Amino acid sequence: MTDSVTPQSQWAACSQNSRRRIRVAAALALNLLVNVTPAAFGQQSTPRTQGAQLIDRVVAIVNREIITASELARREKQFVSNLTQQGIPIPDRLALREQVLERMITDRAMLQTARETGIRVDDVTLDRSIARIADQNGLSVSGLRNQLESEGISFAAFRQDIREEITLTRLREREVDNKLQITEAEVDTFLAAQGQSLQKTEEFKIAQILIRLPEKASPAVIAEAESRVKRIQELLRSPRTFASIAQEFSDAPDREQGGSLGWRTRDRLPTLFLDAVSGLKAGEISKPVRSPNGFHILQLEERRSGLRTQEVNVYRARHILIRIDAQVSEDQARRRAVDLRRRIELGADFGQMARDFSQDLGSAQKGGELDWTYPGDTVPEFERAMVALNPGQISDPVRSVFGIHLIQLLERKREPLTEQRLRTAARLALREEKLAEAVADWAREVRANAYVEIKRDDL
Repeated sequence: MTDSVTPQSQWAACSQNSRRRIRVAAALALNLLVNVTPAAFGQQSTPRTQGAQLIDRVVAIVNREIITASELARREKQFVSNLTQQGIPIPDRLALREQVLERMITDRAMLQTARETGIRVDDVTLDRSIARIADQNGLSVSGLRNQLESEGISFAAFRQDIREEITLTRLREREVDNKLQITEAEVDTFLAAQGQSLQKTEEFKIAQILIRLPEKASPAVIAEAESRVKRIQELLRSPRTFASIAQEFSDAPDREQGGSLGWRTRDRLPTLFLDAVSGLKAGEISKPVRSPNGFHILQLEERRSGLRTQEVNVYRARHILIRIDAQVSEDQARRRAVDLRRRIELGADFGQMARDFSQDLGSAQKGGELDWTYPGDTVPEFERAMVALNPGQISDPVRSVFGIHLIQLLERKREPLTEQRLRTAARLALREEKLAEAVADWAREVRANAYVEIKRDDL
């Protein structure tokens, strides 16, 4: 995953792919915490290197690989720990063991698929993931190792669990996430159900020439008006402009403006006019239409579609990112950010500090500047801090999933929420809804295509 805050600086949540990666990483970290949260530390798990008396008992065969009783027992304890931590009642142990075994069988089949298709997790990626997990538990990597081993959990087995989880995540991304399609019709239905669709409005720019008729006009007066209309129609076929003819012949008050009525929405046009121009292209002229005021000749000058929408705050900001990794703890990163903030307050240029020290490579070369962001474009912690600032103000150090940020708000303004952004948000929400179901269907398919033999007598 690239490191940034917005799509323009490569890592933020506005980009759909970036948004997906961020959600997967967060979900992965949460899933992995099952193994390492303080509550889990209190559970005595049997490491793969211990409990030799269980290793020879095979409880299941998945294609050409086996699942042992010791592996099942270890995973079952992890599930119990997780359920306890969440306050969820623990089911009957036999039923729980069946559920855990089924999950292990599916995972094993998927891991085999991943290996066969060339998915690998290198040690650098693995080390960074473990460092992030340790940090989220308030520990260094060595502290995490000591804590696990003091509870009888093999650190090597723990690393293997993490590697497998990352592998499965990558496999799911390739086989499910990247293939999930959301149609425009689904977006329309979702927006309508949520009452969030932006109402489209069609607008017409119209000019008219009016040949006025008095109320209860005599046949002779009507005939004279019709004669004038025919004369005007002949002139409209000449090189003269509609506006010049309107200025010379129209009886309407708008004759001085060339008969232009300006932009009108459908609800601001008489039905008679709307019917006359609906089928016209820009620049075309209607046939004469009769109203109580007389005869009208209409020209459709332009047509456009607009949106009736709310306005939202948008922000332009810049930031300095100090990443947290195996070499830099959160405290160290925070101290660096505090020092940089102090130097900026003493007169150092924020942009130069960003170019020199920011670890967001996408924005550092631009002095930390990000493009305009709408609500939801950035990760929540970043957005909360940014919107609380006044233009020119610099935040205190802000912690996000990417590290520690210093944020300076440059400008704030109001802009309409565009249809494209609304539809993008709807598409992301739909994707979240469909993803869980799609993953479950895919996992069932992988499980169904694997050869599985369960040794129920040994459960």
